[in-house]
Parts: sequence; structure tokens; C-alpha cells
Amino acid sequence: MSKLWSGRFSKGSAKLLDEFNASLPFDKKLYKEDIKGSIAHATMLASVGILSSVESESIVSGLKEIEHMIDDGEFVFDISDEDIHMAIEKQLIKKIGESGKKLHTARSRNDQVALDFRLFVQKSNLEIIDLLQELIESLIYISKDNTSTLMPGMTHLQHAQPINFAFHMLAYANMFKRDIDRFESSYKRSSVLPLGCAALAGTPHKIDRVKTAQLLGFDSVSVNCLDTVSDRDFALEILFNTSTVMVHISRLAEELILWSSYEFKFITLSDEYSTGSSIMPQKKNPDVPELLRGKTGRVNGNLISLLTVLKGLPLAYNKDMQEDKEGVFDSVQNVSISLQILKEALLTMHIDKENMLKACSTGHLSATDLADYLVAKCNIPFREAHFITGHAVSHAEKLGKDISSLSYEELKDVDERIGEDAIKFLSLRNSMNARDSQGGTSEESTKKQIKDFEEWLAKRD
Repeated sequence: MSKLWSGRFSKGSAKLLDEFNASLPFDKKLYKEDIKGSIAHATMLASVGILSSVESESIVSGLKEIEHMIDDGEFVFDISDEDIHMAIEKQLIKKIGESGKKLHTARSRNDQVALDFRLFVQKSNLEIIDLLQELIESLIYISKDNTSTLMPGMTHLQHAQPINFAFHMLAYANMFKRDIDRFESSYKRSSVLPLGCAALAGTPHKIDRVKTAQLLGFDSVSVNCLDTVSDRDFALEILFNTSTVMVHISRLAEELILWSSYEFKFITLSDEYSTGSSIMPQKKNPDVPELLRGKTGRVNGNLISLLTVLKGLPLAYNKDMQEDKEGVFDSVQNVSISLQILKEALLTMHIDKENMLKACSTGHLSATDLADYLVAKCNIPFREAHFITGHAVSHAEKLGKDISSLSYEELKDVDERIGEDAIKFLSLRNSMNARDSQGGTSEESTKKQIKDFEEWLAKRD
């Protein structure tokens, strides 16, 4: 059978053109969205009298049969059909005859592909939201058992102040919560029907776009057809959103890699989610977080790729836009499996609370507390208190001690104004619990954050 658009041409396409031009090898992934959109379109055409009810029913029945054929692996894809839209339409015509030729009334492949792709992105938004929520639930589960687990909080990868491990996990929970907000916002913003715009300027047929939108679950209908057929903002948004998720995943993955090293030994990854060396039998490698870190570059690259494709395109549709899908498919697939395996790696890892606590005894984590003590108890200006504390740190290092272990007499050698009660302020656990301002790391504050997350999750459920 010749191509459905071949009427204007006197020669057939070169085989090389078929291979270069076709998107079918990858956009066949959209077959369910294409069939769903075509069923809605046929139903709408019948409602306005462009199709008879018999024609519409025949089209819908034929499309459902084709969907079952593809589901069961019985559909033969031919690259000469170019894309999934032409492949399905050609099979429909073959199956039901003349009625199938009427399906394309009042639409173009331009608005058809915009619909199919948008439906895929909308579905993917919801699926990724569910996976993000499951990951957050896992982080909350881990946090509830670790509100009193001391660990060194770091800046510049240097010991800074004592925090608890739950507080650290909740930091990532907040990142992933913002990711959910972004996907939900994108879903709402993208809930706009493109079908009915035809090639770029609308159609003279008296169609009912609102009905089509209702049949497909869109909130509204697009308002400018020229913009609609060339709009790929929804694709850029899911690429940005997945890139941001992967950056958050990568940051956590980096810490898991560091924490599982012998230098830290804060955690031990499960054997289920670790690999070995082909030459060094003692090795247990953190390949899961390393791959998570590596895949982030791949997902980020997909965003840059589509931005580059779109940056110089005139209105409306251009064939360049065929390059919009593979990166989105790839990013959605990779962020989905990354979220799933990260959740499992976290839930199965062992947390070494003793090593975390031991690490807190180096690096003078409670130094700031001495400065705060001097300000609050001795009425010393902070800048002077900062200098005195720095001197105390230097004195502790000369003694081979951490500032948290200095005696009252040793503190007195630094400054006569330091009282005996300063010892309490230098306690690592007291230091952590002193930070009880809203959003702070104290046990009480951390438990409040966990409770807020649980309430948020309960409302979502």
C-alpha cells in the first residue's frame, strides 16, 4: 500500500529516506495514547454529525482490535509507515474499509502527535509522583528510628555541627517533596487539549473540542492553534523536573558512596544492592548509587538536547520536533527505575550508629556552642566570642583533644570568663538538641518535621 499522503508525489520514497525520516521505531511506544485519542476523536465526530453512529462504532471497534493486536505482539510494524499514527490508521483502513478513511477528518498529524505526546507526559507525571511519594515514605520510615542518632553535619565536606541522622534524611525528603510539587504543577499546566487544531490554523469542520477534552480528561482546550501544534513546553517541563529529581538523587547517592567507604563506615549497603570486583575478592562496590550518580548526566543531557532542538524553530510544526520524544522516553524510564532502586537500597542498608557517634568526637562540632555561650552567659560580643572560641579550638588541638572533651580547667586557660556551666554547652547531644528553632535539628524539632510529613502523606492518601 502506498503512503497515505502520497497523492501529490509521482515517485515513491527512497529506502534511505524511510530509515532517516521514520519515527516509528520509537514512537510506537505511544500506541495506547494514539488509540485513546482516536477513539475520543471518532466519538466527537459522531456527536456533531460528521460521522454516523455506525461509522464511529466501526472505527472504535477496529481501534480496540488493533490495540489488542499490539498488546499481544501480533501487529507487524512497517518502517515505511513513518510513525505510529500512520501505522494504526493504515491498519484500521485495512480492517474496516472506507469508514477508516474518515477518522482523520478535522485533524492533522501535527495536533495528533501533540495529543499523543501530551497524554504520555501527563501519565508519566502521575507515575513519577507516585514513585516520589513512595521514596519519601521510605525516608520517613528510616527517620522515625533515627531522631537521636548523632552524626556530624558538614559544610564544605568538613565537620561543622552535630545533627541527627533523621534530620539529614528529612532534608532529602523535602527535596523530593518539592519535586512532587513541580510534577503536580506541570500536570495541571499541561492539562490542555491540542486536538482539533489540525495542521496549525484550526479546521473549518464544526467540531466540539470541549467534548473531546472531556472524553480525554483534559481541564481545558488550547486557545491558539499556531502555538498549540508547536508547543513542547510540557516536554521541556518533564525533562527539567526529571533532571531536578536526578540531581537530588545524585546528591544522596554521593553521600551513600562516601558513607559506605571505610573512611566513613556510617552505612553498609545490602548485598542485594552491591556488586563485587572481578579481580579483588574483598571488594563490595556501591554500584547502585554510582549508577544513580552517572545516570544524572544522561537525564540532564536530554533536557539540554531538547532545549537546543527548539531554540531556533519558527512556527509552527517542523520536522525537527520529531527529536522531542526519545529523550523524554529515556528520562522517564531512567528516573522511574532510579527512584525504585534508591528506595530499596535505602530500606535495606545498615546504619552504623556507633561509627556516626564516634565521628562526632572529631572536628570540634560544638565550637559554635561555646561562642553562643559566651554571648548569652558572659555578654561578650559575638565577634570577640568567635575569636575566643577559635583560640579554644587551637588549645584543644595542642592538647590532642576535641573541644567537646575539654575540662573546665582547660577552658579557663583560654579565657577566665568561661564558667563551669560551659561544659554542658559543649556536650554533643546538648549541642544538637539546643538547635530547636523551627526547622532545626533537635530531636523535638525533627520529630515535629516527621509528624508534618506524615500528616501531609495522610492527606495525599
